[in-house]
Parts: sequence; structure tokens; C-alpha cells
Amino acid sequence: MAERIGYLGLGSNVGVPRDNLAAAVAALPAHGVRVLASSSTWETEPVGEVLDQPDFLNACLRIATELEPERLLDACKAVERELGRVAQESPDYVRHGPRPIDVDLLLLGELEYESERLRLPHREVTGRRFVLAPLLELEPGLTLPDGVRLADALAALPDGQRDAVRRAGAPLL
Repeated sequence: MAERIGYLGLGSNVGVPRDNLAAAVAALPAHGVRVLASSSTWETEPVGEVLDQPDFLNACLRIATELEPERLLDACKAVERELGRVAQESPDYVRHGPRPIDVDLLLLGELEYESERLRLPHREVTGRRFVLAPLLELEPGLTLPDGVRLADALAALPDGQRDAVRRAGAPLL
């Protein structure tokens, strides 16, 4: 199997978020994921079902891997568990709640894929500023497999404060 280039989204709002993001970057190679580049870190307000929580620190990574989609998702979830994220199956899990780390598989080459657990491209990739801004920093001309330009998706988002993003720091590597 040849390596594919992919993109992961990272987020944290518990503990020392930048350290959590850096720990995820450091943990990925042990799971078959080579990290090629990181965006800057971006601060964002929480979105989703739990808005009363600290702001998030987010970043995107360009990766290379030979893993197939489900195995790559397993690798992302393993890194989350290693860094203290409560599993979705746990009674303590809170959807969209505070978390030490979130590792989302956003894109994997030109692959379009759907299963019970995973959809590629990630279903929120075109609708969230905190994903689009760091992705476009890494790859300004990035397009989805169907040809949608992510720069156009970002320009089409409504001007809302709820998902405002602010560059917060240097890239993770």
C-alpha cells in the first residue's frame, strides 16, 4: 500500500492545551502516522451542544500514512485515549464537552469513504472556521475530492462570532 497524504484536526481545552496538541503530534508516529507539517495554533470559541466551557486551541496537521481509513481512525482514537480523552462509550463522555485532546480525521488523499464510524471527507470540514483556517494555512489551494475549493467554503461561511478563530501561536513543529 502506498502512502496517502491526509489531514488531521486537533483540539484541546483542558489542562495546557498547547502541550496536549504537541503530545498528540509526538504520539502519532507510534501508530503509523508520519506528521509532515503543522498549522499555527488557533483559538476558537466552543461550538456544539456545550457552550459553557473554556475556548479551544486548534491546529491541523498534514500527515502521510499507509493506514486504511478505519485503521487511521483507530490510530486517532488510540492517541486520544493515551492522552486522557474519555471514550464515547464511557458513561462519563459528554458530546462536545471539554476535552484534553480531539484528533479528527478530516481528509485522506482523494478518498471518499463512508461507514458507520467514519465519513471522508469529514462531514464538518466545509462548515467550521476552526477547521478551514488552519487547513488553508497548511495548503491554500486544498480541494475536496469532489472539486470543492476549501477557500471558497471558508468565504461562504456566514460572519458569526460563535466560530470566530484567532491565530494564537506558532506551528506545533
